[in-house]
Amino acid sequence: MSSPISPVALVTGASRGIGAAIARRLARDGFTVVVNYAGDARAAAAVATDIEAAGGRALTAQADVADPAAVRRMFDAAEAAFGGIDVLVNNAGVLQQAPLVEVDDDQFDRIIAINLKGSFNAMREAGRRLREGGRIINFSSSLVGTLLPTYGAYVASKAAVEGMTPILAKELRGRRITVNAVAPGPTATELFLKGKPDALVEQLAKAAPLERLGTPEDIASVVAFLAGPDGGWVNGQVLRANGGMV
Repeated sequence: MSSPISPVALVTGASRGIGAAIARRLARDGFTVVVNYAGDARAAAAVATDIEAAGGRALTAQADVADPAAVRRMFDAAEAAFGGIDVLVNNAGVLQQAPLVEVDDDQFDRIIAINLKGSFNAMREAGRRLREGGRIINFSSSLVGTLLPTYGAYVASKAAVEGMTPILAKELRGRRITVNAVAPGPTATELFLKGKPDALVEQLAKAAPLERLGTPEDIASVVAFLAGPDGGWVNGQVLRANGGMV
């Protein structure tokens, strides 16, 4: 088992996909990991079990990031279990794809509540609570660069996260806390691939000069860089991890 003085990382939306890959990678790098999930307790427990089976330390924490009280309770639980938090990975999010004129109020409110308000809720708690020298790693999307039709509401939520990122970095001056965002391109997760015909997947894979989809591990490697000692001089930036697509 890892040393009890290992740094602590809280990863939101960590029960599957990119979030689960990030949780496992940070655990391999020596972090104690808080595996946040919204509803799938079994999947989150499986990630925590994998981490502990490999010799790491993990705790699952249920919280809807759109609920500020739930986010506060999650931070409380992590602090009670491990004494403090060093890294927030603000990964939780939902994807909405529809022309703007077809997005109804409930759909718009949901994507803003989770992607924007949820990211804000976690950023606010982290900004108040992270130990000195900590890291906040937000999640945007390379769609903010491609500006593809039918992603208007989603891009709006992620562009706002990109805007808050360098501002918070400046506001945390004096505490040696960095704030950055990672903006993945098309990534081969179950959620991304579900319902897409093979021809579309192939088209998206060819969009980048490297001519493949990203993998969750590709994105986890970028997060690990920002969370680790080698990423300490990167601050207030958006890193587009998309194989050169945009």
